[in-house]
Amino acid sequence: MGWIDYTIIAIYLVGLLAMGLAFRHQHNSREYFLGGRTIPWPALSLSVMATQLSAISFISAPAFVGLREGGGLIWLSYELALPIAVLLMLWRLLPTLHQSGVVSVYDFLERRFERSTPLLISFVFQLSRSFATAIMIYAISLILQGTMGLEQWHSIVVIGVITLVYSAMGGMKAVVFGDAVQMIIILAGALTCLFVALDVIGGVDAALALIDSDRMDAVNVGALGLSGNDFGLLPMLFGGIVLYASYYGCDQSEAQRSLSAHSVKDLRKVMYTVALSRFPITVIYCTTGLVIGALVLNTPSLAAQIPAEQPDWMMPVFIINYLPEGVIGLLVVAIMAAAMSSLSSAINSLAAVTTEDFCRYKGHEPSDDEYMRFARTAGIGWGLVTLVLSLFAGDIAPTIIEAINKIGSVFYGPVLATFLLGIHSKTITAKAANIGLLLGVFSNTFLWLSDNPIFWFWWNAIGFAVTVISGHLANRLIPTSNKATPQASFAGLNTRMIVVLLIWSAVLLYICFNLSAWLA
Repeated sequence: MGWIDYTIIAIYLVGLLAMGLAFRHQHNSREYFLGGRTIPWPALSLSVMATQLSAISFISAPAFVGLREGGGLIWLSYELALPIAVLLMLWRLLPTLHQSGVVSVYDFLERRFERSTPLLISFVFQLSRSFATAIMIYAISLILQGTMGLEQWHSIVVIGVITLVYSAMGGMKAVVFGDAVQMIIILAGALTCLFVALDVIGGVDAALALIDSDRMDAVNVGALGLSGNDFGLLPMLFGGIVLYASYYGCDQSEAQRSLSAHSVKDLRKVMYTVALSRFPITVIYCTTGLVIGALVLNTPSLAAQIPAEQPDWMMPVFIINYLPEGVIGLLVVAIMAAAMSSLSSAINSLAAVTTEDFCRYKGHEPSDDEYMRFARTAGIGWGLVTLVLSLFAGDIAPTIIEAINKIGSVFYGPVLATFLLGIHSKTITAKAANIGLLLGVFSNTFLWLSDNPIFWFWWNAIGFAVTVISGHLANRLIPTSNKATPQASFAGLNTRMIVVLLIWSAVLLYICFNLSAWLA
């Protein structure tokens, strides 16, 4: 890297700090955590996608497709679940949460059940989100080591401190607009890598001749997910529906953006955009991985630079070897942007949940000034926790993208089930919901710790089913003096959306089934 690269990186970091300063004037929780519900829906859409299509996708999705043993375009099966998940979320879940006026999605559960339920489920969220974010930061620190020559802790400090400052100062507006910029940079970076790789390899035809045909299969109907990490259609579809619905609808880091929408109409536009845009963007990442992976596997000197059993190094090694000065700086900015997008989202959402939990525990409404001081302190505190955890994080799966989704799969099914029980059932009590949630999480934890061969994508559906069934059984069998407190629910779907998303789902299925034949 030359001085041009470092100058580009410095300008980007200073720009983020300036944006945090520009949005620093918030006066209450609604402004700080929801942007006063004045953020335009296109920016929210980019922010939602930036958080999900983050550094993990930029680095690890291409690595999974191009180098991971047993990988390839099979990852696209995951995307088939999103349109159906969006229908599930807009049916009642997100519109109800939005119309309730809550800052933390878990505040809704307190209204529906009692104080113990949101405290329990927010603890689950904070535990899973902090560990997942730590793993992500750890992964990106390794990447920056390879591209910039930084020590691991230097990389973590650079990523963490800058993100902490602009997130703590600017609140949700800084996070959303930062994410929007970062999403554009990430996509530009992926496309740059793709076109450069095609040029190096000799064009599309030359690339297709080098790519292993097994990596071109996007659907595996025969694998049922009962014998380990076999990425079959059924577990990725059904597990993916639960995972996506829970992540976008019940995970504070994503749902907070939905709550920030000006209206349910804008909320529909955000989720509509996400449902229609994610697949094309994921195709870009996966295509980049196919081409660069083929280049690496057919260039021994390049393959030798990638540490054994660490395919996530593929992208930074390619960047350093083939991109010119200046462009490298832009790509490092893309990587840092992706990391900061996820970290800023995690910090803001963890701060929101912690602040609301603190107010709930104290049993009184603080003044706006007190609330803002605690919110900023909580954001900085959680940022430091994730940074410290990242120093000790290790690999739990062949690629980072698998590790992140594996962690989420333990919790997402039970969390989604708890919210849906609260919205769709008028009789479920807090005790029954809590029992269902705990048993759902325990069942998935057991599957993980017992080294059960059931593919972890199934954990999402299993945890969901266990929570729903045990919640209803507990409601029938365990006497309690607690009364259910049903809340008003709101629908967000219209006929046009249902038709369009079902057609889009069918189109994606058709593409995935025929992709290998088209590429042959």
